[in-house]
Amino acid sequence: MAGLLPSPPAKASKDNEEQLRDSSQNDERSPLLPSSPSASPNEHEQHAASSDSSQDTKSLWYLILLTIPIGGLQIAWSVELSNGTPYLLSLGLSKSLMAMVWIAGPLTGTLVQPYIGMLSDNCRSPWGKRKPFMVGGTAATILSLLFLSWVKDIVGGISGLFGADIESEDVKVAIIVAAVLGVYVLDFAVNALQAAIRAFIVDCAPAHQQEAANAMASRIIGFGNIVGYIAGYVKLSTFLWFLGDTQFKILCAIASIALFVTVGISVTLIPERDPRLEGPPKRGQAGIISFFISIFKSIKHLPPTIKRVCMVQVFSWVGFFPLLFYTSSYIGEIYLEPYLEENPHLPEAELDELYERATRIGTFALLVNSIVSLSTNVFLPFFIAPTYDSRPVTTGAGEIDAAPKLQGETKGSSLLEKLQIPGFTLRRAWFSGLVLFGLSMFCTVIIRSVEAATALIGLVGVTWAMTLWAPYAIISAEISRRDAVSRARKLRNTQIDPSTSRDGPVESPGSGTDTSDVEEDQAGVILGIHNMAIAAPQMIATLGSSIIFKIWQKPRGTPGDHSMSIVFALGGIFVLIASFFLVGMKDGTVSPADLLNGLEDGDRVPERRMSTSSRRSQDQAAVTRNRSFGGAEMQ
Repeated sequence: MAGLLPSPPAKASKDNEEQLRDSSQNDERSPLLPSSPSASPNEHEQHAASSDSSQDTKSLWYLILLTIPIGGLQIAWSVELSNGTPYLLSLGLSKSLMAMVWIAGPLTGTLVQPYIGMLSDNCRSPWGKRKPFMVGGTAATILSLLFLSWVKDIVGGISGLFGADIESEDVKVAIIVAAVLGVYVLDFAVNALQAAIRAFIVDCAPAHQQEAANAMASRIIGFGNIVGYIAGYVKLSTFLWFLGDTQFKILCAIASIALFVTVGISVTLIPERDPRLEGPPKRGQAGIISFFISIFKSIKHLPPTIKRVCMVQVFSWVGFFPLLFYTSSYIGEIYLEPYLEENPHLPEAELDELYERATRIGTFALLVNSIVSLSTNVFLPFFIAPTYDSRPVTTGAGEIDAAPKLQGETKGSSLLEKLQIPGFTLRRAWFSGLVLFGLSMFCTVIIRSVEAATALIGLVGVTWAMTLWAPYAIISAEISRRDAVSRARKLRNTQIDPSTSRDGPVESPGSGTDTSDVEEDQAGVILGIHNMAIAAPQMIATLGSSIIFKIWQKPRGTPGDHSMSIVFALGGIFVLIASFFLVGMKDGTVSPADLLNGLEDGDRVPERRMSTSSRRSQDQAAVTRNRSFGGAEMQ
């Protein structure tokens, strides 16, 4: 009520004058005063950063809850990878046609992820940008998994209603066609869900924790792989018979439950920024033609670092594709060869049982690969010098803290810092992993024992760990940094000129000109383009594999089929080519303060220059990052 009573005018005027005089002389950075146009860019950016709660350091549990949906998705993905090929072969599909079926993943990944990314960027739902697509993608993935696993019963039951013989050739063809359609729908749903989850991680993790968030995501992916491959290796029908009468049905049921639970937890507990505060979305992008025009524009204006990452992915994924889809069959054929040589005329029932056992042996190799990958993701970050986690820590007055205050901080943090190998950056670790993979794939041609092949597949788990971490960390850091700077500039411009609308055009943080279309590219579009670089080469690998299988494959049950080894070796060549694109990539990133300085001067973004505050922020990032890896909770 006191605030409603009038005050003596003279006294109020005198007090106000004294307060303003004292404030201007003794506290020029007071948050109660609007920023003056003469204030330095650093002060504007620091004040903006302190006003943006989304850039506050997040706890370890927050990062786990944020990234856990990708673990549920990976369980579903591991079921398709390890059991999809044997399942389709059991339905009567040939190897050459099977390779054409698996083009569904790359095809939908090339088109669906960028489109879903663009739609989610423009979404203004009160639920958030990404959550509606996460929920819809989860529902579609679960329905597709259940349909694919029960396709034989569904098609057979419908055919039986019309009096058709379930064992007839026409019904078998109908089952194969329905299964192929199910694979395409499943891959469409998986890619839509993956696009939403990846963008959700970028949006909700602060700029200085993008490397830690993506490292956590790669660990959860590894854990999801292990769960999926253990389930595939164990004969589940003996104790989970109520989920289905075949191994594949039970696996799909487990994957559906895991996906529902993990996505539900994250959507419920992780808040997302209200997209309605960002103003109206871009118009005219919903159509197919405008979509392609927008994508090509975005590709043209990608930052140099992201462009180079995409080039690495284009070549490396030609080699990764066979590892994902053909490993279980490759190991299984090595396991089968001595049995088929001794018994060339096995009955069909015994042959099916032998192939099912071989599939479980092949799945065990993928399990070893996942264990190595997860171990790499857990321990390798301790030895890598932090490269992309950098952001000054500001106090209320805009000063930079020399040391962060973390809950449970002990002498262990200094020990973790001592483990870092000078010069061993994320880029160099990624390069080493690609070289290891390329050389290992050449060995598949000469290996003829299950143990050696399993060890080889396990070894390249190191490469897979880096593939799940490095490119996403580099790209996410760039996206989040640009987004943080964009919001900081909007807030600064509003403080300088209150009449400036927050929805007005903002200059791109990549140039000194007004390129609003480029600046407005957000996580969904850029990650969609990155996924195009992953998915498109898989179509090349699929077509190449189909040709090789057509030439060198032998009929089912015939020993001496080495077509898989040839595909693996050729893939290794492409991965070695990909490694050369990392040679010219520069390490490090530019802090928001440096970027704003460059923009204020009208310069392009500096790639190597780093201010004193940015160098001090590297120390903050190192401790924050190591705490995340070590399991200490951060405030």
